[in-house]
Amino acid sequence: MSIFLRDSYGASRLSARQILKDPLLLLAFGFGSGLSRVMPGTLGTVAALPLYWVLQQAEGWIYLPATLICIVAGVWICDEAAKKLQVHDYGGIVWDEIAGLLLTMCWVPFSWQSLLAGFVLFRFFDFLKPWPIGWLDRKVSGGFGIMLDDVVAGVFAASILRLWF
Repeated sequence: MSIFLRDSYGASRLSARQILKDPLLLLAFGFGSGLSRVMPGTLGTVAALPLYWVLQQAEGWIYLPATLICIVAGVWICDEAAKKLQVHDYGGIVWDEIAGLLLTMCWVPFSWQSLLAGFVLFRFFDFLKPWPIGWLDRKVSGGFGIMLDDVVAGVFAASILRLWF
């Protein structure tokens, strides 16, 4: 038994190896970051950083469509992962955190300060779930529900960042 990894995941009791071998679960678990016992959501947000870095290096018109693709695909990815795990919104499913951070950083000029502020703000809203985020988290189910609370957290964080930067 590891202090970082669980013996099994979800009601279907999948192993870490099974998750890493399944392309859909590999994405849903943020390339393995969601396997952690400790702060999988925060580690999932960390897993978004390389993708963010690549996207913000690309032409400006690529970032938003790529983020929207992550969000739309995330509804399906999270829904299918929840079915495979037999648990709605299992903590290790962190694709929603990846999409949420990308959304947070939309229209914000890159700097390490803006990235750190965006990371902290997104985690703040995702963790505390102020209204309406918490209400959406409890009331909307399926892959759409898994994604929606993080998308709204990303919009809240992005709004503050836009005012700040």
